[in-house]
Amino acid sequence: MASYRKFAYVYDELMEDMPYPDWIRFARTAWDKLGMPKTVVELGCGTGSITIPLVNSGFEVTGMDLSPDMLAVARRKMEQTPRGNRLFRDGSVRWVQQDMREWEMPEPVDSVISFCDCINYLLEPEDLTRTFKRTFEGLKPGGTFLFDVHHPNTLKRYEEDQPFIWDEKSVSYIWTCERDAYRNEIEHHLTIFAREQEQGSDMYRRFEETHIQRAYDPDWISIELTKCGFSQVNCYADFEWVEAGNDAARLFYVAVK
Repeated sequence: MASYRKFAYVYDELMEDMPYPDWIRFARTAWDKLGMPKTVVELGCGTGSITIPLVNSGFEVTGMDLSPDMLAVARRKMEQTPRGNRLFRDGSVRWVQQDMREWEMPEPVDSVISFCDCINYLLEPEDLTRTFKRTFEGLKPGGTFLFDVHHPNTLKRYEEDQPFIWDEKSVSYIWTCERDAYRNEIEHHLTIFAREQEQGSDMYRRFEETHIQRAYDPDWISIELTKCGFSQVNCYADFEWVEAGNDAARLFYVAVK
């Protein structure tokens, strides 16, 4: 699994166009349909771009991530959240460094979420199975598990559309990909140039990151969730409540214990 390092400190700037409100909207719609939770665990919370808005909407959220650097950025962002917001409740967020394959809480929770294709960083089928089993065990009866993954065809599109280039004054990157068709796996190579923080500096730090993701057969994922005990499993496409087909970029799973 990937554990973001230096990348964590430029992640938000590079990902500012990510549709975080759409992920939150999908979760809220699922909860409206299946039961509004009080306690939520987010697996692979990253820098807290989903966790923090949920906290500020009154949920008790535990943000879990493998990367201490990502969690450090998330804590700093949480500290900068205006305390004047009437929905903010101090103490309704926890940041925990844990591997999603082994995560645990003192008590079962109402809902578990994992968005922004975090599950694709699990590189072996048994890793998914372990995560699904642990999540089932960590949920209350009737609890929900919501997550998204890349459709296998999305990895093909990455390979076809590369390279990707981002060039801004404060940070730039060159992003290339290598796909292993046999394993439905893709290796992302990023060379990042980040401007030094000193005011007026024209110096840039160069660092490199490699991240690997794997896509899985959509039907196999549904079967594994059912084997782990989830009684209701549905798969939707691209933030919408429509049946997922091969043209979907992201698959959204909604599973109920």
